[in-house]
Amino acid sequence: MDNLPEVVRALLNPETYPEETKTVRLVQTQMSFVFITDRFVYKMKKAVNLGYVDYTTLAQRKYFCDKEVELNRRLSPDTYIGVFPITKKDQNYSFGGSGEVMEYVVKMKILPYDRMLDNLLKEDNVTDDMMSRVARKMAEFHSVAATNQTISKFGEIEAVRDNNEENLNQMKPYIGQTLTEQKYQKIADFVYNFIQENAALFEERVASNKIKDCHGDLHAAHICFENGLIIYDCIEFNDRFRYCDVAAEVAFLAMDLDHNGRADLAQSFIKSYIEYSGDDDINKLLKFYKCYRACVRGKVACFKLDDPCVSAEHKKEAKDEAEAYFDLACSYANTVPTLLITVGLTGCGKSTIASGLAKKLGLAYLSSDITRKKLANIDAKEHRFDSFTGGIYSPEFTQKTYSQLFKETEEILKDGGSVIIDATFVRAADRKTAQKLAEKYGARFFLIECNIDDETARKRLDRRLTEESVSDGRWEIYLEQKKFMEPVQEIPAASHIKINNAAPNTENISCIIDRIGYI
Repeated sequence: MDNLPEVVRALLNPETYPEETKTVRLVQTQMSFVFITDRFVYKMKKAVNLGYVDYTTLAQRKYFCDKEVELNRRLSPDTYIGVFPITKKDQNYSFGGSGEVMEYVVKMKILPYDRMLDNLLKEDNVTDDMMSRVARKMAEFHSVAATNQTISKFGEIEAVRDNNEENLNQMKPYIGQTLTEQKYQKIADFVYNFIQENAALFEERVASNKIKDCHGDLHAAHICFENGLIIYDCIEFNDRFRYCDVAAEVAFLAMDLDHNGRADLAQSFIKSYIEYSGDDDINKLLKFYKCYRACVRGKVACFKLDDPCVSAEHKKEAKDEAEAYFDLACSYANTVPTLLITVGLTGCGKSTIASGLAKKLGLAYLSSDITRKKLANIDAKEHRFDSFTGGIYSPEFTQKTYSQLFKETEEILKDGGSVIIDATFVRAADRKTAQKLAEKYGARFFLIECNIDDETARKRLDRRLTEESVSDGRWEIYLEQKKFMEPVQEIPAASHIKINNAAPNTENISCIIDRIGYI
């Protein structure tokens, strides 16, 4: 509390507010103090100058508060209530009183926490249809968003290069803290090479009026599925961060979905946006702009490390967040797609490894457990304890499941995406099919063989029966699979990664990433 400005401490008092509230919760961003009361949210801009944003004078903070309300009403007209002065008289603070104006705040309706896209993702409550709704709204918004000669200049190759150079320069001080020199250089090389090799594409985007006055900060935390669909908190503090190619805007949300381990939803969002907008060229730019946006999010997290108002606990969270975004940015610098498959018995930890890799590297994640139950038209978490060769686990249904996995994998590889298939792959023939798919689309191929001792597997499977899980694996299934498991002999050693899943997951994931040379 002691390191917070006096006006901030005053606004932590519920009695300061014009409406009754029992609680006031403070959340800090790099540029704002956000006060959450029982019914409303109040945002106060910090008196900072970060180079790309200058809030150092009261007049500037007032100007940008007004601009924030004006711009955000484009996509969320009913959410932003207005701008209010915070005054001080006789040592007392109030909203709009007769004393000296100390600050200005933006007042917003409070949005339900559990309907925010980032929280829905954590609960696995997001569907392809929901992402299609976001895509439609953004395509319609972009179709009428302002564009002119001034705005279009921000899509020209010089502006694109300047934005990326600024990113890289602002990342550089954090080498050794949140990213390595090797990762930094890999990102830098990818960025500069892409810009140099695609000059004509950038020119074509400008000529076709694809540079618009966009939202500028389209990620999961700024989307709420309430009263239809609310998209809020656009960038107001610097026009050049909103003036961008619509492809950069689409890439931002796609990147954030990748970051949340849902590259499948990212693909759904992209495909829907292209369908609604007719903008097929977006695919040519997505990796580049995803890399750029991941770097933006990474450096913004880094800035919290230098903010004296941010606690040590939140700085640790910011450091972890920055590392994750920079790892993701580095993964986009891989120009060749990758197909990974898991091999191993039920209960050996394949899903934990596969989902962890998907989240860290922005891979599409395909699960045989989920796919099998979709094909059977049953809820993913509904247990079907059929025998190893019966019901939805019969040889015929299992082959149907693998055929569907391969079909979805082919669609992803065809579009230049990377994917990991989480399945047992007990049959060498299925493993060869996956390998041939990778060869067909020029993708790198790796097989991750997960091993574990019987006693550890039994304990895990017994525990799983008491937990919510999409897997129907049990000890008797483990024993049956063990009889039918064909040893991995058909895959070259360079593509065959063996791990002991009794080791920590973070250790195994780091080992796999080192082996495949992804980051």
